[in-house]
Amino acid sequence: PYKGDAVQAVESSVDIAALIAAARPWQPQQFDLADLLEKVVGTLRRFVLLNEHQTTVIALWVAHCHAFEAFESTPYLSVSSVEKQSGKTRLLEVLEFLVSKPWLTARTSAAALKNKIEADHPTVLLDESDTAFKLDKEYSEALRGVLNAGYRRRGRLSNSIKVNGNWVNKDFSVFSPKAIAGIGQLPDTVHDRSISIVMRRAAPSEKVEAFKERDARPELEPIQAELAEWAESHVVALEVARPDMPQELSDRAQDTWEPLMAIADSAGEGWPRRAWEAAVALASQSATDADSLRVRLLRDIKDIFENTGFIRIPTPAQVAALVDIDVAPWGDLKGKPLDKHFLARMLRNYPVKPTIW
Repeated sequence: PYKGDAVQAVESSVDIAALIAAARPWQPQQFDLADLLEKVVGTLRRFVLLNEHQTTVIALWVAHCHAFEAFESTPYLSVSSVEKQSGKTRLLEVLEFLVSKPWLTARTSAAALKNKIEADHPTVLLDESDTAFKLDKEYSEALRGVLNAGYRRRGRLSNSIKVNGNWVNKDFSVFSPKAIAGIGQLPDTVHDRSISIVMRRAAPSEKVEAFKERDARPELEPIQAELAEWAESHVVALEVARPDMPQELSDRAQDTWEPLMAIADSAGEGWPRRAWEAAVALASQSATDADSLRVRLLRDIKDIFENTGFIRIPTPAQVAALVDIDVAPWGDLKGKPLDKHFLARMLRNYPVKPTIW
């Protein structure tokens, strides 16, 4: 009967629709980037002692490592401290399970470095950079060349290599994300291409969770995989992104921060504001890293007088005001805060001395 034919036709159409759906090309899963970034922030807080701005920046940098090909440049992470056992290596170990194609190394040859980057374009996690730059001059200069050139997508390092017994010139593509950890500041040309993460030893009251690779791997690798899938479906959008940049940043700093601001815009849900605040705070700190400590001290004292409107400030109050500056080094000078004796030694080369009034 006609009705039975209609029912059979509907059932057949349902079957066909199911078959068509099953045969469709794989569709990428939709990931909530804001949620993924929060997972990275939570991971960092568990295992490493960092402040809020630092965790914000590092989470955005981790996402950028999965999509760095979308950008004209890649900001480096300069992970530094004034003393050992400040968590630098631990941070790199955690990042190894979050970034794209991680390559954690403390010592490699110049040839291996440029060959590895050209072949795989990994995220380079370079530990003990202070030692690397103090090694033989040839290696130090080669490392500096890779880092200087690898900041830009067009970055190339030219070397002569032997091919069939003949020397020929070859351009190596060294563009890739890089985090560089060590005591003290990087060479100026590398520092200018970096976002500075200054770390310190934990106080007795500050505790972080012990990092065990065997336990962390099953927790962190799913985040790493989800970030990779997110990046694969968002590269095109990131290529055309033109985020608003804080005007407080210099032109070089704006170039450095642009990829992270684009990713923050893509995440939404408060991340643009968090990225903006972190950029201003950390870039301000980085801009003065190259200044001598004495010049920085004079500048901060001047700011305190201007902000308070006072013409006289007692030494203890001046010391307390300096220590209270969040992005200044005065709260942690080789493990101790600034005191009146250190202040006097810093100022004795200038015509500045306390008076009784």
